[in-house]
This record gives sequence, structure tokens and C-alpha cells, in this order.
Amino acid sequence: MLYLPAEFPQDPDLCYLNHAAIGPWPRRTAQTVANFAQQNMMRGGADYPDWLEVERRLRQRIATLVGAESAEDIALTKNTSEGLSTISQGLDWHEGDEIVGMANDFVSNRMVWEVLGSRGVTYHAIDAMVSDDPEGALIAAFTPNTRLLAVSSVHYANGYRFDLVRLANACKAHGVLFSVDAIQSLGAVPFDLAEIDADFVTCGGHKWLLSPEGLGFFYCRPRLSHKLQLRQFGWAMRESPYDFDADTWSPARSARRFESGTPNMMGIQAFDASLSLFEEMGMASVEQRLTENITHLINALDEIPEVELVTPRDPPKRAGIVTFRHPAMADGNIHPALMKAGVICAARAGGIRFAPHFYTPVSVLDNAISKFNQIIQ
Repeated sequence: MLYLPAEFPQDPDLCYLNHAAIGPWPRRTAQTVANFAQQNMMRGGADYPDWLEVERRLRQRIATLVGAESAEDIALTKNTSEGLSTISQGLDWHEGDEIVGMANDFVSNRMVWEVLGSRGVTYHAIDAMVSDDPEGALIAAFTPNTRLLAVSSVHYANGYRFDLVRLANACKAHGVLFSVDAIQSLGAVPFDLAEIDADFVTCGGHKWLLSPEGLGFFYCRPRLSHKLQLRQFGWAMRESPYDFDADTWSPARSARRFESGTPNMMGIQAFDASLSLFEEMGMASVEQRLTENITHLINALDEIPEVELVTPRDPPKRAGIVTFRHPAMADGNIHPALMKAGVICAARAGGIRFAPHFYTPVSVLDNAISKFNQIIQ
């Protein structure tokens, strides 16, 4: 069993509860980046074939993480937004097409669809969170013109975890494409394309996957990848990327067709190292430990008078986010006071968002609750 404190030697003056924004790197990831920098300083690109092997391994690890049939279906992107934009700008839209999405979803998962209005495509932002059945509200918005459903797997502000299997099945029944922004769930809870029949999955690595900013991935169902119009071009997206003297070229048959230029090799080294930790832990164990931490936080918040829990209490309807409100938050000073006290968190949904991870010690959770109690006094 891993000795987690050795992997996460965090500043003892901090209560780090902000994995829904930026995930701290494990020790192995920091060491991998340091080693790569040293190697680059001393040897330049002499070991480039080894770097390509790490890149190949990373694609396979991502494919395993999401249950993709092949690593060839994984494109490496700069971030979630790039993956979403690849879908938005790549599909062959027709005037009158409709997209169903979430009102108050994270801005990146709205902008990419809203810009299609100039092409006669309507984006319907459904206020599903006011319903007792958010999934049902989204499905009820389907019409014969609905072409795609775009959702986040977990709502970034209130922490609601969508039933992706139900949504995927509804999309299949209605002939609707299904796009999942998975950045708030991958690394926190398991994800399996064998159960969640999504057409597209996008994710950045810098939150729950504990990797650097600037690198993520895009999964596209294989039968759809050649139907997406390419909008970026460069040497790396060719079928023969290193044949620089060729007068003709064709896009790669794999998902590499969506990668236009030089890869982020330092980010690849780091992302690969972080995913090795999740493989050693196993996602079932990660989910169990994180669930225990979330339950502990909710139970502690229940002891504080007037706290209103925004995140669902039902474990299947939440992942790693706990958002809550208190009347003392009305003046807007609680979040700055928490940050000043070393409780690293976020202000979301009119309240405070705590986002621990599987490795977060219970003592950190208790310390954060104690500081919150002191502040609201």
C-alpha cells in the first residue's frame, strides 16, 4: 500500500481543499519534471525516442482510465476547452440544428456552443438544477432537431453528479450525440465508456488528476473522428509526421489527427507520472477514500447551526465537491477570511466550495471546519 503522506508532503500551514480548481502534484510528478529538466539541460533532445515512449504510455493510461477500446482514440490537447472547440467547430452543422446544455454550466461548456448561433444553430441552456430530476429536465428538452447534448459530468459549483448512463441511453434512443466535459469527475470517481456510451469526452489534467495545467485529452468515438472537420493543421497531425520531405500528406487515421503541432513533452512526462499513482491506487479505492472524506465533511458541517448544504447528500449524486452556505456569507468576507487562514477553497454558487481528495488527511478536514467555525463567530 502506498504511503500517501510521502507522495503529498504539503505545507502544514495549509488546509488544501481546492482540487476542483488546481490539484497539487504528487511527489513523483514533481520529481519526474525535475529529472526531465535536468535531462533536457544536459542532453537536449538526444533521448527523444524515450520521450515518445512515455507519450505512447500516457495515451494508453488515459484510454484505460476512461475505458476506451484503443489508445489510438485519445488525442492530447492543451485543455478541456480545446477538446470542446474541436467538437463545436468540427461537426457538420445545419441551420435549424439544436444543442441541449446546462444553464449555469462552466463557461467553456457554453461558449463553444453559443458561437454556433451565427450558423443557425440554437443552443438551449436548460435550467435543470431547479428540477427534482435534472437529467429528466435535459432529456425533456430534446426535439426532433436536437443534434447534441453537452453536459459536465459534475457541476463545477454545486457539485451535482449527473447520471451519465441515463443521459447516454436517452441520447442513443433519440439519435442525439453526447458530449461529456469530465474534468470535475475524472480522478475522483470511476468512468467507463463501456457503461457511459458517450460520443465525446474532454478533460484537462490539472484538477482531480493532479497534473500540470496545459495538458488534457479528447476522446472521440472512432466512427465519428473522420467526420469532424479539421480546423488546426501542422506536421504532427499527419499520418507520417516525421516524413518532412513529402510533397503530399494526409491526416492521421488515429485521434492524433486533432493534434496540430509539437507536443507538450514536459506536461506529458508529468501527466504520465500522476496517472501511474491512480493506477497503483485503483479508481475504486480512490472513490472510496474520497467518499469517506466527503461524508466526514458533510457530517461536520451538519454540526454547525444554520449551514445549508448545496451539494446533494446522496452519494451517487455527488463526487468530490462539497458546497455550502451560511448566513454569515452574505457580506462576502468569509471566503477571503478562509483563504487568509490557510483554508484553500473557492467561492461558488453563493457559498463556499470545499474539494478535498482521496489523500487528504481527516485532520486537515477537521482543521478547516474549525477555522470556518471561528470565522463565522
